[in-house]
Amino acid sequence: MAGSGKGLAARLYRGEADVDIVGRRKLWFTVAGIAIIIAIASMLVRGFTLGIEFEGGNQYNVPVKVGTLEQVEQAFTDAGVSVKTGQTVGDNQYIIKTELITDAERQTDIKESVAQHFNITPEQISDSAVSTSWGGQVTNKAALSLAIFLAAVLVYLIARFEWRMAVAAVASLLLDLILTGGVYSLVGFEVTPSTVIGFLTILGFALYDVVVVFDKVQENTRGITGSSTSTYSEAANLAVNQTLMRSINTGLVALLPVGGLLFIGAGLLGAGTLKDLGLVLFIGMGVAVYSSIFFATPVLAELKSREPRLQQHANRVKAKRSAQAKEAAARTTSGPARDSDGVPVGGGGTAKTVERSELAGAAPRPGARPAARPGQGKRPRAGGRPGGGGSGRR
Repeated sequence: MAGSGKGLAARLYRGEADVDIVGRRKLWFTVAGIAIIIAIASMLVRGFTLGIEFEGGNQYNVPVKVGTLEQVEQAFTDAGVSVKTGQTVGDNQYIIKTELITDAERQTDIKESVAQHFNITPEQISDSAVSTSWGGQVTNKAALSLAIFLAAVLVYLIARFEWRMAVAAVASLLLDLILTGGVYSLVGFEVTPSTVIGFLTILGFALYDVVVVFDKVQENTRGITGSSTSTYSEAANLAVNQTLMRSINTGLVALLPVGGLLFIGAGLLGAGTLKDLGLVLFIGMGVAVYSSIFFATPVLAELKSREPRLQQHANRVKAKRSAQAKEAAARTTSGPARDSDGVPVGGGGTAKTVERSELAGAAPRPGARPAARPGQGKRPRAGGRPGGGGSGRR
């Protein structure tokens, strides 16, 4: 098993593994379709856990020395305010985000209630408020940035490749956004401005990988209609195989530092500001690796298969292969070719060849009359043996 594993790894690196990705595109489309349905259903039913930057709210900073995060959240709840999220930042304070409180007097009462609960002064608790209007501006700017990015990608890919490749690439990017958003909705991760920045970073990473694959596809399919050796889908599948390990390695190399940012920076060191950015990058890049391999090129092959000239080319390739298969089958059923004497050509006439060699140079059979030699064509004299020297007696 070890040897076969090394052999597979070597073939993957050389692009010789011949993994049928494009040929099984209906399977990948089905998987992507099911995932999209689940993600959209979760977005519609569960929605998103929006940070106070998007829907407004209040933020309180409480010293860590007062107790655990759960105790602090419970103190705010007892003070009559709804807590949205709470997190530890560093090793010296908690950040508690609550619903929007517009009444200044109530804000003061909440701070005093929490301070009294932990026997600290209200001045040790800092607070700030974010209005809903500011959150709406953030949402609009995020949507505008996303639309501009996708439009720029579309224009670039049309100029660099063609419109079918542009459509396939944008479809792959949209898949990344939908699936990443679905994970956020299902798990309940908080959506913050850092999340939006992470989304745009994901799209840039996914676009890079797709462009690498498409560049190889373009190289393999250039002038493909001039030969009858392979179809467009087969050449595209070869390009995916040739860049498969590069895509996997790129994804792993990108996920390792992001994982360190998320699990070490946010988890162990308590850098809460890194959590939102690291989380969306980790999820989105993992989805991008899948979409660049199993979705972008299959979508491109599906679009190209509808092009009339490529359909005709595919039919020619299939017809040529069918004729070659019939010719091979005919040779197999009719047996080896024979020469004018009926001897099989190419090793099939062993018995006949042996018989000929015996006739040509082997000793005569017992009782057989020897062939006449030169000068011995006359009858011997009566009473004598051939060649003379005999007495003539019988």
